[in-house]
Amino acid sequence: MSLIGNLFTSSIGRKFLMAVSGVILIGFVAGHLVGNLQIFGSPDRINGYAHFLQSLGPALWAMRLVLLAAVAIHIWAAVVLTLENKAARGLVGSRYGVKHTIRATLASRTMRWTGIVVFAFIVYHIAQFTLGVAGHETFKGALPKWTMLEDAREFGVPLAAKGDAVADVYSMVFLGFASPVVSLFYIVATSLLAFHLLHGFDSLFQTLGWRNHQWSGGLRKVTIAFCLFYFLGNLAIPGAILTGLLKPAAGTYAAKVAVTSAAPVSVAQR
Repeated sequence: MSLIGNLFTSSIGRKFLMAVSGVILIGFVAGHLVGNLQIFGSPDRINGYAHFLQSLGPALWAMRLVLLAAVAIHIWAAVVLTLENKAARGLVGSRYGVKHTIRATLASRTMRWTGIVVFAFIVYHIAQFTLGVAGHETFKGALPKWTMLEDAREFGVPLAAKGDAVADVYSMVFLGFASPVVSLFYIVATSLLAFHLLHGFDSLFQTLGWRNHQWSGGLRKVTIAFCLFYFLGNLAIPGAILTGLLKPAAGTYAAKVAVTSAAPVSVAQR
């Protein structure tokens, strides 16, 4: 049987596929957080960043397809491995007439449920922020435009030039998190994702052969630090918007909505 065939038909292969797809998805959620944190800067930053991604064209769709494949493989491998483990435990129990309780962490025992909630969150998040078919009634059609006030660069890469008319993604993100319901769902989902990653990292290191007696302690600390930073970073965005610590920047569509809204939301001065 071919190497590709073994990856999909053997338990070891499926664990390897789950680990590799997990690495891809971890890289995505980390990059996604970094992009969202630009909401704390000027609208030029996040709008220029989004404009650059949209300008990639076919390359952007290629990345989306890779992410979609990673999600599909990750879920498929998780389901198949779970069913195999259940079948194996049932066989052992029927053979010896006893039940063995394997010591496991809370994160590992709840991987299935946290995964289901996170998947539901991903579907809604894509519908809201990528497809624009949920949670953006205030836009009444196409996303409003923003005229770049300054050149936008990231690590020396030009994202958008001063004077360019780009989509006002800043307002989309700001108004999306201005909804307490959306923000609460986001906070719960990202906290569960951080919890999911807590065990996922351990499994990943084990499958790829990176965890041993010498490195296990250090890797565990890195895992906890990453998951904590991920949770706090995602908490900061809706938290700052809902509490009023972050105000909509003047000139953006979010600022216009704030002025006309019944809720007294002040506008930051630029």
